[in-house]
Amino acid sequence: MATNFTMKEVHVGKLIEDELYRQGRTVNWFAHEIYCEKSNVYKMFKRKSIDLAQLMKISEVLDHNFLSDCFEEP
Repeated sequence: MATNFTMKEVHVGKLIEDELYRQGRTVNWFAHEIYCEKSNVYKMFKRKSIDLAQLMKISEVLDHNFLSDCFEEP
């Protein structure tokens, strides 16, 4: 049985940035956890969308379900 999901109008980079700072985490910590350069984290914060696999990894690292922030069931 297929389920249709609707993408919400959100800025994914901003959601990630807000959650990171809400948790009191640093950009250095986050970059290390997701295996990327600090400069790339700042670029990510500016992106409206992000690769699904990367978003799932970030959800694990920050223990926050970003998919539910981005999609809704009709």
